[in-house]
Amino acid sequence: MAFRESSPVEERIALFNAYESGAFTVVDLCERYDISRETFYVWKRRRDAGDARWFDEKSRTPGHCPHATPSETVAAILALRQRFPRFGPKKIRARLALDQPGLILPAASTIGDILKREGLIEKRPRRRRSIAQGEIVAGSDVPNGEWAIDFKGWFRTRDGERVDPLTVSDTASRYLVAARITPPTHDGVKAAMERVFNEVGLPDAIRSDNGAPFGSIGAGGLSRLSVWFLKLGIEPRYIPPASPQDNGRHERMHRTMKDETARPPARFRHEQQYRFNVFRRLYNEERPHEALDQVTPASLWTPSKRTMPRTLDEPWYDADHQVRRVRPDGTIKWRGEHVFIGEALVREPVGLAEQERGGYIVRFCGRDLGMIDFAGRFHRFAPPRARLRSAPKPAIDEQ
Repeated sequence: MAFRESSPVEERIALFNAYESGAFTVVDLCERYDISRETFYVWKRRRDAGDARWFDEKSRTPGHCPHATPSETVAAILALRQRFPRFGPKKIRARLALDQPGLILPAASTIGDILKREGLIEKRPRRRRSIAQGEIVAGSDVPNGEWAIDFKGWFRTRDGERVDPLTVSDTASRYLVAARITPPTHDGVKAAMERVFNEVGLPDAIRSDNGAPFGSIGAGGLSRLSVWFLKLGIEPRYIPPASPQDNGRHERMHRTMKDETARPPARFRHEQQYRFNVFRRLYNEERPHEALDQVTPASLWTPSKRTMPRTLDEPWYDADHQVRRVRPDGTIKWRGEHVFIGEALVREPVGLAEQERGGYIVRFCGRDLGMIDFAGRFHRFAPPRARLRSAPKPAIDEQ
């Protein structure tokens, strides 16, 4: 029977006190204290050698590691990191190979471990990834079924002023709806789009990349701007990250606009805007488009029949949804707890629908934002990714 009431040190001392009494054999003591005979003789050898602290646990760390990075290499790594604070392990290794060809260099992962050990790499907080919802093949073959929106890369006029051209085009007809210098902010883009909507009406959907102010890394990929689009009855469509080809028609127009209006740039901001206005008229009304069988975009496009509403109604949810309003801090009150949904939806009502397998889907204007699980944690959804065409099917070998 093993005696485990006392500490390990006390057990070892009691073990050898019992052994010195001669009343027990080694086998009896090993069974009594639930240890092997090999362990007994390890402690005995240390005790007999005269070690005053023979009963203490020894560190099992090896005294020498033949594969350890040489101290001169470690010193060189740390010195280079101090010289180039933004260099990561791979760049440090490559630079040392150039500067000191004879130096034995460890793997980049080992260099990373050395930097971490010295406190030179900060541990980044892990961000939970959003749950993917798959991809959809979007686009439209009718005018105003889908628009594309983006900022053509900023540049400076010859007087040094920065200009950010916001462009909007119709996917089906390639009609350039707008090309206007606009601040790349929520307020700037919203004001510009209000003007466009009042002039030519609303599209059914708007395609964009995932960056601000069009999208975000929040629930459903929504930003304050895309929340506004949803309330207007416009579906925000986001292309897959790092996939400009899925907004390729719009990107191709950007290249033409750059060649025609910004090489070289105008002297002043108002002159640059005048160039955009002239280009827009020529692009829409005079320039035949190869993808349109050499007709002009203006010959195919018509203003939308959906007009800009005077007021915006709040979203409506089915009776099986529980409605909560998002607080100023981005949370909702749910079963006595505050659950963070997203800052883009502040003061907006969201609907929660219970699922058969448990949990609640959180929705806004028909867009699934995420799911609240049994523990009250919110798992945000990424938006469905909108591609212009479906991926090619793999070839099947005929037998």
